[in-house]
Amino acid sequence: MSAPDALFDLAINRAATTLRGLRTADPHAALAEWHARTRFARRVPLAEVWRCLEQRPQADGEWHWQGGPTGGWQPGRARFP
Repeated sequence: MSAPDALFDLAINRAATTLRGLRTADPHAALAEWHARTRFARRVPLAEVWRCLEQRPQADGEWHWQGGPTGGWQPGRARFP
């Protein structure tokens, strides 16, 4: 996996974790704030983050994004090399 793909995966997975932990009426504003203050996340366009988050399966269990911009949601926890 290339470094840009790993960074993309990290941004998507952290965004998903951030949203899961928030209790807010406006998740778009909350995620935009998180994106603006998180240095590594700013390297991935916010529109791309939302595109990936909207594809997240609604099934129970843990899911993680893998494969960079062309990747997808995989069951289970992310494994970092």
